Amino acid sequence: MPSFDAAGAEPDIAIRRQQINDYAAAGIARLGEKFPVDIKRATIGGIEVLNVTPVGGHDPERVLINLHGGAFTVGWDGIALLESIPIAVMAGLRVVSVNYRMAPECRHPAGVEDVATVFAALLTDYPAARIGIYGGSAGGALTAQAAAWLPAHGLPQAGAVGIFGAGGVPFGAGESAYVTGYTDGSFPPPPADGTRGADITRGYFDGCDPRDHSAWPGYHLEVLATFPPALIITGTRAMDLSPAIFTHAQLLKAGINSTLLVGESMGHCYHYQLNLPEGRDACDAIVRFFRTNLA
Repeated sequence: MPSFDAAGAEPDIAIRRQQINDYAAAGIARLGEKFPVDIKRATIGGIEVLNVTPVGGHDPERVLINLHGGAFTVGWDGIALLESIPIAVMAGLRVVSVNYRMAPECRHPAGVEDVATVFAALLTDYPAARIGIYGGSAGGALTAQAAAWLPAHGLPQAGAVGIFGAGGVPFGAGESAYVTGYTDGSFPPPPADGTRGADITRGYFDGCDPRDHSAWPGYHLEVLATFPPALIITGTRAMDLSPAIFTHAQLLKAGINSTLLVGESMGHCYHYQLNLPEGRDACDAIVRFFRTNLA
């Protein structure tokens, strides 16, 4: 999955987005063979979405909202489909994947505003307690932001949330970004001199206070106390291990039903890797979690 051009510079964002979709295409084709789905493009509340449903029918009373990964800059719609196809079939549910606004065109809270718009529109057809939200990487962080945003803006809370490959605090929080930069290698370690290093979000959080509760709710127990049941998935070689552990501990402290799944020797968003037993186990856990917690 190329990140830089031959000169070591980030490519134009349109090129980068196409690179990611090209990279995802083979995986999407393989998933389509194992997990047959119907995919329809639509708009909900004026926001572009993909409606992903299992061939042969699905539970009409519950729905999942997917928030794709991609560093708040890429991932639509290649990563969105990688995240949505297997879960739709395994859970027997409609999955609505959201094309939320990203950088470099937009800044926080644009993405979570779009999620809230789609969520509010879905309330016409589903009770809030039967709407689940999940995502990986940036989508996992955005899921935590959505759980904070909804009740703070007059909307009912979702029934359950899945925060995968992320936490409710920045990805560089804690030691895991440093350690796994050497043990996993998917992401380089932050600079040893303590400087910020490259911003892979292309400025998505520029101007945002580092402790802003709408961006990083993991620092605020009073905000976490409004969360629904949460499933957090990370790996021992994932750069998001520290944010995930911290967020889980904070949720428990806030009195929330939180479950933490840590894959041994697994890296960032290993639940994408259904060719691995650990990846399949993680997806099974996701399905069980939403079946249990969506009333």
